[in-house]
Amino acid sequence: MSKKTVSLVLSSGGARGMAHIGVIEALEESGYQIVSIAGSSVGALVGGIYAAGHLPKYKDWICNLDRIDVFGLMDFTLSTKGFIKGNKVFAALEKIIPDCDIEDLDIPFQCTAVELPSGKEHVFKKGSMFSAIRASVSIPTVMQPARIHGKEYLDGGILNPIPLNLLPKKEIGDLTVAVDLNGPKEAFVSLEKVKKDTEAAFIKLPKWLEDYKEKFAKYVSGPEKEEKTKGMSSLDILNYSFDLLTDKLSELVIRQHEIDILVEISRTQAGTLEFHRASELIEIGRNKTFEAIAQYENGSK
Repeated sequence: MSKKTVSLVLSSGGARGMAHIGVIEALEESGYQIVSIAGSSVGALVGGIYAAGHLPKYKDWICNLDRIDVFGLMDFTLSTKGFIKGNKVFAALEKIIPDCDIEDLDIPFQCTAVELPSGKEHVFKKGSMFSAIRASVSIPTVMQPARIHGKEYLDGGILNPIPLNLLPKKEIGDLTVAVDLNGPKEAFVSLEKVKKDTEAAFIKLPKWLEDYKEKFAKYVSGPEKEEKTKGMSSLDILNYSFDLLTDKLSELVIRQHEIDILVEISRTQAGTLEFHRASELIEIGRNKTFEAIAQYENGSK
């Protein structure tokens, strides 16, 4: 019996994107074959690495990072374009995973970013995989825009958090599976076996970086609590507004496309830079996907 084939769409969502790894594992374990991938932001990161055949290597690396390790990969800068350069983490990635051209991947892969200053969506279909991923993950105000061939790019999630429109024309029998990392609070999952420590750990910072300590803490401080506008800085309000717009845009995109299996991960599940919780988030992605597959298969009988 041939495998059930899947066109997979992986959304933006920062560290919650580690759940994408669990989604892919659950699909494979359930007998589904992924035949195409479209990703935005962290969805581009996980999707591209999977298409290149190196997801186990990436999983092993990310699951062995603690909060200090994650902090050490942040090359802070005083630039007004973003307080993280982004070069250090990609240099670390390329030490364990070789770059390649998108058109040479075994699984068709596309990802999206926003070109500056035009504000137009740019879809990466060829060229360096890591350059495309770097462009797609450039979170506004957090990571500096990526510069490729003289052009600058921002996070693909700004315009297209769940890039369902990038999927190639479906072959007969293909299923569309989408992962939404900006889901409602009701999608939150609590794993009792995982001890949640919400206190961020900081190493001694240079004086000029002290101003960024509180800003950084917002992204690594554990499950996000109820947002309050009182006392928010202008940057906090900007990021909060961006989150709200992303949530609404994600809802709209999902309603406008036919999706066979939808996996929802709550926005409150993890902070944007909480990559030290990768193991927990992977397990959440696996569990949510097994549930979604069971619901789909029971409904199709």
